[in-house]
Amino acid sequence: MIGGQTKESYVPSSFSQSRAWAKRVERTFELAERNPWAKEVLAFYARILEFQRQIFEETQVQDHPDPVGAAGLRAILKLDEAARRFPELVVVVRKHGPSKLAEEASRMRGSSRDAVRSMLEQWLVASDSSQDSNAFFARVLLQPQAEFLAQTDDSHLPRVAGNKCPRCGSYPQLVVIRPEGDGGKRSLLCSLCQSEWEFRRILCPACGEEHNEKLPRYSAEGIAVRVEACDACKSYLKSIDMTVDGLAVPVVDEMATAPLDLWAAEHNYRKIQANIMGF
Repeated sequence: MIGGQTKESYVPSSFSQSRAWAKRVERTFELAERNPWAKEVLAFYARILEFQRQIFEETQVQDHPDPVGAAGLRAILKLDEAARRFPELVVVVRKHGPSKLAEEASRMRGSSRDAVRSMLEQWLVASDSSQDSNAFFARVLLQPQAEFLAQTDDSHLPRVAGNKCPRCGSYPQLVVIRPEGDGGKRSLLCSLCQSEWEFRRILCPACGEEHNEKLPRYSAEGIAVRVEACDACKSYLKSIDMTVDGLAVPVVDEMATAPLDLWAAEHNYRKIQANIMGF
């Protein structure tokens, strides 16, 4: 029994899924040792991951009886349940978060559950453009539930999809290169439900530019993370190359490379979708 719930209440293969969340937390500590400049953000992100893992493990199959279906995953998210966890998140952020987020958490701590639910609804409508503090709170609360739904959805999705997640319609947060044959397969990773879908190697995920000379890639020596940019629309995403570092955990490794985002901003590139920390 875990957290008052029997094992059968959890998503099938709950041990392996819980282990996947534990790997994310472990990776934050590994990368903090290697990248002292990222130590503070990774320490806070580890706290957020632990909070999200608890939500994920407590999400029950019976909470989501309907399949994702044509309406998309966003349509069946349980916003009342997400809003219920908001006071716990406020405590974590006020105690461990960076000053700006901690101040915002203090300002919002008296919010009613209805007000929080309204905030979540508004974010779901504007999530692909919103980068304010509401985006942080909404994504922390909704991501675990969305990831649960994505992993239990047995819909047959296209092997190769467009520039938005085929499960929830969100923009990608990352490019992931995974080993395939003698090379690598390029996928996009969803910023909400963490689904991955295959995407062409030479194609901008924002505007569809396909001329190689307009799609520069920039990397720092010794790491598996690089910037994949587009000179046609001035957008970019970071990519995690698992053929270079097979131990990388994409959402964590991306968090540890903020200097690449600063470099991209200095060169007037705009990220297609910020990570949960807003960069």
